[in-house]
Formats: sequence, structure tokens, C-alpha cells
Amino acid sequence: MKPIYLDHAASTPVHPEVAKVMYNIMIGEYGNASSVHQFGRSAKKIINGARDSIAGFLGCAPDEWIFTSGGTESDNLALFGAAAGTAEKGRHIITTAVEHHAILHTCAELERQGYSIAYLPVDSTGLVAVADVEAALREDTVLISVMFGNNEVGTVQPIEEIGRLAAERGILFHVDAVQALGMLPINLLGLPVDYMSFTAHKISGPQGIGGLYVRRGAPLHPRQHGGLQERGRRAGTESLAGAAGFAKAVELAVLGLTQRQDHALRLRTTLLQELDRRIGRDAYVINGNTQHFLPGILNVSFPGASTDVLLMNLDMEGIAAASGSACTSGSLEISHVLQAMKLPAELLHSAIRFSTGLGNTNEEMEYVAQKVETILKRLRK
Repeated sequence: MKPIYLDHAASTPVHPEVAKVMYNIMIGEYGNASSVHQFGRSAKKIINGARDSIAGFLGCAPDEWIFTSGGTESDNLALFGAAAGTAEKGRHIITTAVEHHAILHTCAELERQGYSIAYLPVDSTGLVAVADVEAALREDTVLISVMFGNNEVGTVQPIEEIGRLAAERGILFHVDAVQALGMLPINLLGLPVDYMSFTAHKISGPQGIGGLYVRRGAPLHPRQHGGLQERGRRAGTESLAGAAGFAKAVELAVLGLTQRQDHALRLRTTLLQELDRRIGRDAYVINGNTQHFLPGILNVSFPGASTDVLLMNLDMEGIAAASGSACTSGSLEISHVLQAMKLPAELLHSAIRFSTGLGNTNEEMEYVAQKVETILKRLRK
């Protein structure tokens, strides 16, 4: 069997239709969108077209969308930009202990700049309680940042409830929706959020481009300087092919949402059923919330085995899985998400993340379960 890619939460293969759109632009368009001649006007038309398309599919106005280099920059821009724009009102920010490092490391830098950060705990399934958010509020709270769906265990947070709470108190609310796009319905017009971060390469779009939704009227101080691109909010020459590819990926993700969800759930169900049949339900533990979850992410611990050995053996069998965030998977550190969930040591040290996407099949899930059985038997001899 050909190699099986089960690390879609890290990055996804580019969809052929996305690649076609990008190729046509890369060989036919090379003007700078800030230039006033016909080549520049043509480039500007591509950028504006991509912006209009994404805004239409996500339910926001085109001027509420900022192109960035990816999800990390989008998170950084939202937090630094919102904090700088509200510094006179207060310096208290609320987030959770299970955010992506693009949020946590940004918060750490804000702490060094004199901000006070509340890192809320989660339960054993990775879920944050709305009551904990409310209890953490202070007179000087200016921003709340909570991710939509967790990139390591797939737990989906109560975004709407938190957003309404923030809106009632006049507090800005940012959501990292990098993993949610293409797996959950998103209509920005109906969501109580001020900022929402996205990236293209999680939805079969190109790497190196993302976006930030900024509600009209929400403060945002720019982090990059040197040009008036993106209405002066994010300097830098725009990526024509990247923007157009992102727009096509969003179109495919939104229009095909139901099919994507159903496909991911079928794969998840098949893998779990095959694991039950081959190694027994008592031989593994599902990490994450089993009611509120992203269907494409399944985090499983195999007590008695170790994560690094499991990953190495899976790789030798042609199966690409992960231990957690791609930004930290090169290290041997235990996942901060699983630690925040206060899981027992035997689960912390044996966790594997299987994340599925377009191109994966039920037959592959059956093969993966078979190989897991073989590996576990070999390791436990």
C-alpha cells in the first residue's frame, strides 16, 4: 500500500483545483498590486477578487478581511494589534492553557511588556467552562482569546457563549479558527467575535498565506510597516497566487462542508471500530471531548507504549501520524494540551494524533488499525 498521510492537522495536500488557479496566475500575472499601470491594476483585481470571494463565503465584509502569511501571523496580529489598540483601557487578557503556541508565546511576550494574562484551565476533555471565563473577568480586561477547535485533541470550545459574554461586557474577543475552517460552519455575520484567524494550508490551500477577520470598528494597530497594503493594517506586497489559491480553497471547503464532515466521521468511525476489533476497547483511550469535536482529529493513547516509538514504527510502516502540534513535534516535550487536561502519565507518554482529510479512505483506516495491532504486539513481547 502507498504511504498513508494522517497528519492533515499539520498541513494538507493542495487541491488540484487550487493548484490550477495558482499555476495560471503564476505564469500569467506578475505585477505588483500597488502599481498604477495595467499590470498593477490586473494584480489588484486578483487580490480584490480573492478578498471578495472569501468574505462572501465566510459572511463578512471585504474590508473586514486582512491577508497574512498564515495562521501564526494572524494570531500575532490580532493579539498585539488589539492589545495596543486598547492599552489605555486596561492590560488584562484572558486565554486558555490549551491554545496554539502562536497564542501562548504571543501572550508570554505581552506579559513581558507589562500585560496580565489569565490562562484558564480546561477539564479532562480539553473543554473550557464559560463560568471560568466569567469568573476571570476584571475591570481592566480588554481581550479574550479562545480557539474554536483544538489542533491536538479536536475539542470544540463554546465560542458563541463566550462571545456573547464578552460582548455584554464590551470586551474584545479573538478566536483562532485555523482548524475549524472546513470542518465547522462559520458565518462571521452571526458570530459574536471581533477577530478570527485562518490559514489556507489546513483546507487544501497553499502554505504561506492566511487571513484575519477584523470586525469593522474593532481596534487593530499594525505590526508591520513599510506600505499601505491591506488598508494600512499589514504592510507587504500581496501574494497573488496565494490569495487566489486561498479563495478557491475556501470556496471548496465551504461548499463541500457537509461532505467533508461526513467523510471525516466515516474515517474516524472505521478506525475506532477496527481498533476495537483488533486490540480491544480497553487497549486505548480517546483524548478529547467525544461530544464536541472536530471530526478530522482523533487523539488516542496506547498505554504501555511510548509516543516516539509508536510514531517511528508507524512511519516505518508508511503511516504518517503525529504527537501534537507541528510547531513543536520536532521536540520530545510532552504536549502542553494533554498536560493541561491533567491526563495520567501513561496517557501523556503514549498519545498519537491521527488527523484525516481529503484523499484518505476507509481501507487506509483498516490498514492503520492492522499495523497498530502488529506494532503493539511487537513492542509488548
